[in-house]
Amino acid sequence: MFKDEIKISVTAGRGGDGVIHWRHQKYEDKGGPDGGDGGVGGNIYIVAIKSLRALNKLKGGRDYKAEEGTQGGAQNKRGRNGKDLTIEVPVGSYIKNLKTHEEYECISENEPILIAAGGRGGFGNSHYKSGANTTPKKAGYGHDGQAYQIYIELRIIADVGIIGLPNAGKSTLLNEITNAHSKIGAYPFTTLEPSLGVAQDIVFADIPGIIEGASTGKGLGHKFLRHISRTKTLLHLVSLESDDLLGDYKTIRKELKQYKYDLEQKQEIVVLTKQDLVDEAVADNAKKLFDKHNTEPVFVISSTDKVSIKKLFDFILTKIQ
Repeated sequence: MFKDEIKISVTAGRGGDGVIHWRHQKYEDKGGPDGGDGGVGGNIYIVAIKSLRALNKLKGGRDYKAEEGTQGGAQNKRGRNGKDLTIEVPVGSYIKNLKTHEEYECISENEPILIAAGGRGGFGNSHYKSGANTTPKKAGYGHDGQAYQIYIELRIIADVGIIGLPNAGKSTLLNEITNAHSKIGAYPFTTLEPSLGVAQDIVFADIPGIIEGASTGKGLGHKFLRHISRTKTLLHLVSLESDDLLGDYKTIRKELKQYKYDLEQKQEIVVLTKQDLVDEAVADNAKKLFDKHNTEPVFVISSTDKVSIKKLFDFILTKIQ
C-alpha cells in the first residue's frame, strides 16, 4: 500500500557521562585529575531521496533513536560520539515538528535537515580542576538528546498534474506521453496511488481520481489533492463519454476551490478524452462548449491518435519551458 503521510517519534542520542579518574604515576599513588568528558549523542537527520515509496519503510508510532555517546576515559580521553541516524523521505516531503511547530520542506535531494540534536557529553573531573580545587571529585552526567514527534507528508513535485474524475483517462495519457506503466482498467479508482512519468525533462504526475466532496474527505481524491499543490500546470481531463461534460468539469473545479493551497489559481489546460469512443459531432460540440469557458486552447484527444497527443504535448512544452 502506498504511504504518503506518517507520524513517528525521534530521539537523538544521549551524551555520555564524564568520569572521575586520577592520574597514576610511579611513586605517586594519586596524581591530578584526568577524567575525560563523555561523547556527544548522535543527531537525527531527514534526507530526501527520489523514491515515492520511501515512507513505506517507516513504521508509524515507532521511536527512531540515534546512538548514545560513550563515557569518558582516563588520561583525559573523550568518549566516542554516538552515530547519527538518517531517516529517508521522498523528495517533496513536508515535515512538521509537533512539539515546536517548526516546519521543513524537503525540496532538494540528498540535503540533510537536522531534526533532533544529540545531547552534550558530561564533563570529566579534570574539567573542574582549578587553583582553588586541585582535586575535584565530581563529574557531569551526559545530557539527553532532543526528542520530538514529527509528522511527515508527501507532496509530489511535478511540472504537470493530470487531474479529472475517475475513468477520465489520466493513466492512459500518462502512459502515452511518458511511457510510464500506470495500471489501467475500465472501472473507477483503478489508480490507488500517484504515478510519475518524465518526457523531455518534464515531470508528469497522474493524480488519483477526485470525486465530488473530495475536499471534505470523500473518496480517494482527498488523500491526494495535496499532491497538486506543487505542480506548475494542471491537465484537466474530461471524458467525452460523460452525459454531463460541463458538470464533470465544474465538479473538479469546485473541489480545487474548496481545498487549500490556492489550487484553482494554477494554470489549467482542458483535455477532452476518448474521442474514438464517440461520434465526431459529439466531440466537435463538446469542444465548442468548452472553448466558450476557457481562454486557453481546448484539446480533444484519443489514445489511438498519436497526432492529437503530440499536439497536446507540444503545447505543454510552450507552457512549461
